[in-house]
Amino acid sequence: MSRWIQALLAAALGLVIGLFYGWRIAPVEYTDLAPNTLHADYRNDYILMVSESYQNDKDLELAAHRLALVSSASPVEIIEESLETSGYAQENVDKLEKLLSEMRAWQPSLSESMP
Repeated sequence: MSRWIQALLAAALGLVIGLFYGWRIAPVEYTDLAPNTLHADYRNDYILMVSESYQNDKDLELAAHRLALVSSASPVEIIEESLETSGYAQENVDKLEKLLSEMRAWQPSLSESMP
């Protein structure tokens, strides 16, 4: 058997073993990732879930904190971008617009930002 064939067989065998090990024996498991690492579609779903959560608990501070996990932009900018880039159903648009109007009027208290 020529050296080239042996090298190709060794490379193919190494590839098969590596793929088997990576996919079956020790696959990568992602846990506790921040929302800013999500794909844009899932990020928009997360923002919608924040607005739905706000409809239940009416806690703007908590909603703003959750939105801050998505981006360094302001909560208003995050919601506006989400409304522009995704095709929400009208019911969901209404929830996001309500949260958006509340966020525009919201003024965080100084005691929250002070250590």
